[in-house]
Amino acid sequence: MIDNHTLFAALADTPLANWPDSLRAVLSERQHSMRLHGDWQRWQDSLRGLPTVLPSAVELASALRIGHADDLTVEQHSQLREALMGLHPWRKGPFHLFDQHIDCEWRSDWKWQRVAPHIALHNRLVLDVGSGNGYYLWRMLGAGARLALGVDPNLLFLHQFQAIKQYLPELPAWQLPLTLEQLPAPTGGFDTVFSMGVLYHRRSPIDHLLQLKACLRPGGELVLETLVIEGDERSCLLPEDRYAQMRNVWFLPSVAMLERFLARCGFHSIRCVDLSRTLPEEQRSTEWMRFQSLPDFLDADNPDLTVEGYPAPLRATLVANT
Repeated sequence: MIDNHTLFAALADTPLANWPDSLRAVLSERQHSMRLHGDWQRWQDSLRGLPTVLPSAVELASALRIGHADDLTVEQHSQLREALMGLHPWRKGPFHLFDQHIDCEWRSDWKWQRVAPHIALHNRLVLDVGSGNGYYLWRMLGAGARLALGVDPNLLFLHQFQAIKQYLPELPAWQLPLTLEQLPAPTGGFDTVFSMGVLYHRRSPIDHLLQLKACLRPGGELVLETLVIEGDERSCLLPEDRYAQMRNVWFLPSVAMLERFLARCGFHSIRCVDLSRTLPEEQRSTEWMRFQSLPDFLDADNPDLTVEGYPAPLRATLVANT
């Protein structure tokens, strides 16, 4: 399921050349346990149901488009849709696969458009922590990254990544079904590390930032995107229970407090490059994600508040260096 050999070969002539020595045992144990998941066989069947075909064109820079409609027969189009629907729900996207539009819950392309102008990825080794189904890994390659590695423990997301990878087997993107905490220390070898939509799920945000820093080489760059609130450097929201119906939300600091977090962890050149309120047009239910989404989590009478009465989602992207 995880093509370790090509990943390890790609790492061989990088500062991460010795990393596979510690990765092998962790991945071997994980690959054994993940086959015990109750949906594993169903997801594997969906992957096997994908038509075998080479895409006639690939676009990763301005969008994520793989192949054209004419690459497939009518029967293969039906097979493609059925197989991809077997991996429902799709959270991050959109993907255009042989002109099949996978309209995911999140318009992740909008977030990428906000982030991309403020970073340079050409020829860089990139780690995406909490990578979901790997949507951003492909966009990172489109921006010139030498290698893009994602880590996310969710096994459905791993299968969604593999569905796309099936049509882009030669491209240097990989996803490991691990948490950051399970990931062996990569000895500071990455040029850029992304953590987008993860920090507020961590009980200890400082520990998370220090773990991210440990993955970066000296002079490397962190791209941090998270939920925040308005306020000064003393402002932070700790939800009593749920936030926008999410149970696992812990700390929502102000941008000023988040900047202090980063400084205390030893980052410098800290700058907030984007501050955007999440609107229902950006996160919503679709045919490809049929469960509740942001419109259901906001106060029906006042969309500036969540259903719990907290400020509606506001997201900040900060860039900092080691």
